[in-house]
Amino acid sequence: MITKAVIAAAGRGTRFLPVVKAYPKELVPILSKPNIQYLIEEAIGAGITDIAIVIRSGETKIQDYFSPDENLEKYLLENNKIEYLDSLKSIWAKAKLTFITQPANLPYGTGSPLLAAKEFIASDPFVYMYGDDLTVEAVPGQFLSKMIATFEKYQASEVIAVKDVGKEEISRYGAAQYVDDPKYPHRLSAMLEKLPADQAPSTFAQGGRFVATSKLFAILEQQGLSRDGELWFSDASNTLAKTDIVLTESFEGDEDWLTTGDPLRWLKANITLALQDPKLKDDLLRFLRK
Repeated sequence: MITKAVIAAAGRGTRFLPVVKAYPKELVPILSKPNIQYLIEEAIGAGITDIAIVIRSGETKIQDYFSPDENLEKYLLENNKIEYLDSLKSIWAKAKLTFITQPANLPYGTGSPLLAAKEFIASDPFVYMYGDDLTVEAVPGQFLSKMIATFEKYQASEVIAVKDVGKEEISRYGAAQYVDDPKYPHRLSAMLEKLPADQAPSTFAQGGRFVATSKLFAILEQQGLSRDGELWFSDASNTLAKTDIVLTESFEGDEDWLTTGDPLRWLKANITLALQDPKLKDDLLRFLRK
């Protein structure tokens, strides 16, 4: 049973400057909640009880947000508004949050937050989540639960979330290259980064969710930096795929994946979720039709 998750939240979020000068990108709101809260609720919905959030040195505001505030609770209680904290109270009741500062000696890149959480993970299988990625689903955690079920069914070393983004978008992302293996459906040989559409091996893009074993730590520790001087988690997954079973799980039907890493896609995420909210949908549609 998988009970641990690591959320990468150590980036600078430069595409959101100047606003993220004052607070981290992961607290930029999607409707009424910060981006990172959706990830935590997703993990809890999939049965995760221990969540590590990897933050950059000197960052305190994410931990402040997820910590109880007695004065605020007293004020809300006295003014009959305590329900505004219900979603946070649910998190506090269902999961233990651990905050890990990414050491300064680790390079920039998606692999470093995981190395920072090595002691937290130990030898357990775990979920890894990119803080810029949002899963849109009717029930939080339903897609991640499917990933975990696939991981356990096939005793895979890793399962990677993917979405068919079409030829128009695939050059923005890593594209899945598959192996024809009747024993293991959707077996991956590599994720090939940001190739032109006519060179991409598929239109399935990496979706920021991973279920994996601790085998990846040894690979990351020995892995060199990429051509841009960063430590990429996808490079470690590609190395693992050469010798182990690495599979993908696709977003399908009502499940969707959105990246929120730049202002335009953040805005699209807000609109997408607002259109799914019965209290907001009609007013928003009227506004958009003007």
